[in-house]
Amino acid sequence: MRTIGVVTVARSDYGIYYPLLSAIRKDPDLRLHLIVSGMHLSPEFGLTVQDIEADGFPIGDRVEMLLSSDTPEGIAKSMGLATIGYAQSFSRFRPDILVLLGDRFEMHAAAVAALPFKIPLAHIHGGELTQGAIDDNLRHSMTKLSHLHFVATGEYSRRVIQMGEEPWRVMTCGALSLDNLRTLSLLDLPELEARHQLRLDGPFLLITFHPVTLEFEQTETQFQELLGALEHFDLPVVFTAPNSDTGGRVIFSMITDFVASHSSAAFVPNLGTQGYFSFMKLAAAMVGNSSSGLIEAPAFQLPVVNVGHRQEGRVKPANIIDVGCSSTEIIEGIKKAIEPGFRAGLSDAMHPYGSGRASEKIVQRLKTVNLDQELLMKRFHDMPAQVSA
Repeated sequence: MRTIGVVTVARSDYGIYYPLLSAIRKDPDLRLHLIVSGMHLSPEFGLTVQDIEADGFPIGDRVEMLLSSDTPEGIAKSMGLATIGYAQSFSRFRPDILVLLGDRFEMHAAAVAALPFKIPLAHIHGGELTQGAIDDNLRHSMTKLSHLHFVATGEYSRRVIQMGEEPWRVMTCGALSLDNLRTLSLLDLPELEARHQLRLDGPFLLITFHPVTLEFEQTETQFQELLGALEHFDLPVVFTAPNSDTGGRVIFSMITDFVASHSSAAFVPNLGTQGYFSFMKLAAAMVGNSSSGLIEAPAFQLPVVNVGHRQEGRVKPANIIDVGCSSTEIIEGIKKAIEPGFRAGLSDAMHPYGSGRASEKIVQRLKTVNLDQELLMKRFHDMPAQVSA
């Protein structure tokens, strides 16, 4: 039986992983070794490891690494602690393949720690661009550390190969999170209100905003502009929590203050995948800078006002309205998003991130790839030489 290690560090990646974790657990030829770290183990971020336990996934190991600090020094120190913690974990148990997702600093540390152990790495969501965040550097670094690549679109696949990865290592499988749409039963509005102690009178805006880590000094100003824009609309607002990046606590505090002074606003730090998707289905529009606006929201024909540079470079579906960080631009974006005609025009739009069949493709590859020297010994794949004029 082949053991597949999976590292999860936050509620966001866990929701994406869920269909893959379920598929691995059901497969008689595979054993799941789940390593839980980062925000999952922090009471400050909702201690979401409890959600994993409630879903019945056995936890193979826990790696404490997150300092209660979101300064650049605090993030860097957390990365160092994470590398040590993952190294200790791999010395206790070495999985046959280790699956990593995305571009978080907590996840990158696992890739670095696995290198001396010669653990083959399978990376999900490589080849993408987020030019406003340090995540861009971390993601590309993880690509070069990894041995298998499960990417969301053909464009991202070409980019991974352009980075020197051999084509046989790269599989275009679509966005894994979309598999959830085939299995999750979504909640209606009364169920959501009861679960999260909310009262939403009429259409609402869903706000998901994270720090732009290459502009972290501007976090407070940028988010204040967004809050100022919301004042112009007589719509209920539901905020989700920011992540643990530099400046995240500033956003958290500002949300808390805004909700305290606005009876039509609510803050739900941990919606879970079912709750988050249910809010997407019911929202009038989404505002912020989360990748979920580009990847999951189009499946609900949900208009998204994408603020600032955080997602710059990603493939943009038709539901995206790009705006700058000023309240004036955000207001105009929201006006466009809540126009009935804009949403009606999304009904036939093609979704560039696939049809929700990624997990079965990934599991089949994890089961059948040869765990040999060819997999471990990476060779740089050169692109054809350009012919000079």
